[in-house]
Amino acid sequence: MYQMIPLPYEYDALEPYIDTKTVGLHYEKHYGNYLNKLNELLEKNNYKNEFSKEELVTNLGMFPVNERDDILYYLGGVLNHELYFYNMNPNKHNEPVGKIKEAIIKQYGTYENFKQQFFNTASYLVGSGYTFLVINDQQKLEIINLSNQDTPYTYGLVPLIAMDLWEHAYYLNYYNEKDRYMKNFFEIIDFEYINALYEKEIEKKS
Repeated sequence: MYQMIPLPYEYDALEPYIDTKTVGLHYEKHYGNYLNKLNELLEKNNYKNEFSKEELVTNLGMFPVNERDDILYYLGGVLNHELYFYNMNPNKHNEPVGKIKEAIIKQYGTYENFKQQFFNTASYLVGSGYTFLVINDQQKLEIINLSNQDTPYTYGLVPLIAMDLWEHAYYLNYYNEKDRYMKNFFEIIDFEYINALYEKEIEKKS
């Protein structure tokens, strides 16, 4: 079955923006629980690891109808958390680089405009979920909200940024100050990683 990805930093590496306890609990308990639940469902249904996690999203027809929603929920939880953890880096790669910089400037005018639109979109999310930067089927960037553990792959979109807006992602640090958490997420965002995802995706479609 699927394995937990290793964190690319220590639990305390994102201080002071995200505290050690939050990172540890988020990775071990929340992400780990989604992965364990997913693997249990897959084992129950005799899954043979035919697909990557991303591919599995659109290949759920092999499972009984009454199992698919739960599998997709936990699969989304795994995919969303993995992207979220790898979107962050303590080494200050927090300015756009490469082709993703070009795409952001072309579409949003400036990086500051992009961030403002990202924050504006995030502010409309009701309840738990994520704000994503995705590539659509026309290779354009979009900023979208999805609830709970819904994944962009379900809609044919490829996620580049996942900002986790479930309370467990920020509440120990920020309490109800979600706006401050969102701002600080962009202090530790890893645009080198995001650019690598973007370049890989546009190469596949060119």
